[in-house]
Amino acid sequence: MIVVDGVPFSANSSSTSTGKDSLLALLENPFLISASSSLKATRERRFSLSGESGTVRSKWVYVFQREYATVDPAHADFVGTDEATTCVGLVIRNRRNGMTSLAHMDSPNIVDMGISQMLSLLIDHSLETELDVHLIGSFEDVSQKRPNGSTISQSRGDLDGYSFPLCAKIIQTLWAREEKFHIQTMCVLGHNTRRDSDGNAYPIFNGFVVETSTGQVIPATFDRSSRCPDEIVRRIRVSSSYEDPTWKGKLLETYDMHTDRFKIAPCYWSLRQYHIASMLRHYSDSEILSTCSTSPTAEGPDFVDSNKRQWDYLIKHPNWRETFPMKQPRIFERTADAGWRKC
Repeated sequence: MIVVDGVPFSANSSSTSTGKDSLLALLENPFLISASSSLKATRERRFSLSGESGTVRSKWVYVFQREYATVDPAHADFVGTDEATTCVGLVIRNRRNGMTSLAHMDSPNIVDMGISQMLSLLIDHSLETELDVHLIGSFEDVSQKRPNGSTISQSRGDLDGYSFPLCAKIIQTLWAREEKFHIQTMCVLGHNTRRDSDGNAYPIFNGFVVETSTGQVIPATFDRSSRCPDEIVRRIRVSSSYEDPTWKGKLLETYDMHTDRFKIAPCYWSLRQYHIASMLRHYSDSEILSTCSTSPTAEGPDFVDSNKRQWDYLIKHPNWRETFPMKQPRIFERTADAGWRKC
């Protein structure tokens, strides 16, 4: 069940199969348009662990693509993600206790089970739970012009690409569930698109954080030092999970909110990925972008370098058992200076 500005949202009957009509209606809702405008007026926050030693830092939990984390406000000040282009950052927050779950969704195939994973630590079935929801990310990643020069009409849902089907699936799933989801922010697709002088589209926001104590959503960027812990292994798990049947349809587990520890669940990679890494490592930057990205012109400056570092790791460690001995998770605990230490 979806609620907007205190009013239950009535989906068109034809939207139950795809979610397209519901999505288009929500994008035109005045309350949600105003929320997107407010987000665009909010100053971006930058996160880094490379500051001066001894300074008091905020504590945050970072979520990579295809991951999710549920956070207790008692343990972390923020939970956030970035590097999103055609992906969507989905936030579900329990109004009563502030427990906040954030997922970096990259495919419609993980939405149903992924939302169930997020809700597993948010819902107390003995109490009526009110949930705030924020959707941020994705952009108009398809051309708005037909070959004959006419403009594509969003009202007819003549959109494909990667962003639109993902957003539609999220809305369809939220609407069909029995929980009460209060959508507070929906800065996706056209609301998250800017264009250059040539008409090329780019996302306005690639990342954001949620302040766990208040539920406020803030645009954000993270440098390499702050996308931690275990950055490279977690990046590799994103691609390797597509070949690992144990992760089919699921979001990747990362963080234990009860202990404030990261537990990177094991995931295997095959020799096929070693050979792919060996081949891609010799590609030019432009070839890497066109081959590995769903939106080559909209990626951030770290995209190519991050991929190269992943491939270097796979080439040096072709056997996944070296990374996950005895199939055990990699565990990291928080240090006094808000960093992370491997246990």
